[in-house]
Amino acid sequence: MPKLSQSFYTRKDVVKISKELLGKVLCSCIDGRLTEAVIVETEAYAGVTDKASHAYGGRRTKRTEVMFWQGGCAYIYLCYGMYSLFNVVTHTEGTPHAVLVRGAIPLTGIDTMLQRTGKQKVNKNSLIGPGKLSKALGLHFSFTGTPLGGDLIWIEDRGINVPAKTIKATQRIGVDYAGEDALLPYRFTTEIKL
Repeated sequence: MPKLSQSFYTRKDVVKISKELLGKVLCSCIDGRLTEAVIVETEAYAGVTDKASHAYGGRRTKRTEVMFWQGGCAYIYLCYGMYSLFNVVTHTEGTPHAVLVRGAIPLTGIDTMLQRTGKQKVNKNSLIGPGKLSKALGLHFSFTGTPLGGDLIWIEDRGINVPAKTIKATQRIGVDYAGEDALLPYRFTTEIKL
């Protein structure tokens, strides 16, 4: 199946990209083990003007530097010292937009997901939550900066239809510190029956 092209990621509208990632298939091949999941929840972060973004105000640190790269790479950061959270860097070089992938439906590599998470079974809610998703797909923060066009982490378009009327927009989760920007409807969810 076709991987998303570089031009998908380098567009300027992070909110539109966040919606369009719904229904795409997030794939990883870590240690030779393929896992795949259909994205059903995302959050958009609009860079230097977005108080909820790690790059708000142009903050450039060792951790956030990847956000300023050209769109089409992974920004994976450690949250609370224990959870790796997977983001897709978008826009052109120098503009730190990113989309947090918050949830997905397991597709391929179920046994590997169970082993990584220590669970007995997988259901449609097993990968809802960005920490759970990253753990199941082996997306460790050490992979930050990985190009999404390669063979380690990538996203495919398999033609899964997500009608606009099935997409719900709500406030982002856990960004109360962002003041009025916490109220922006930049979290997108959909229900997909596979």
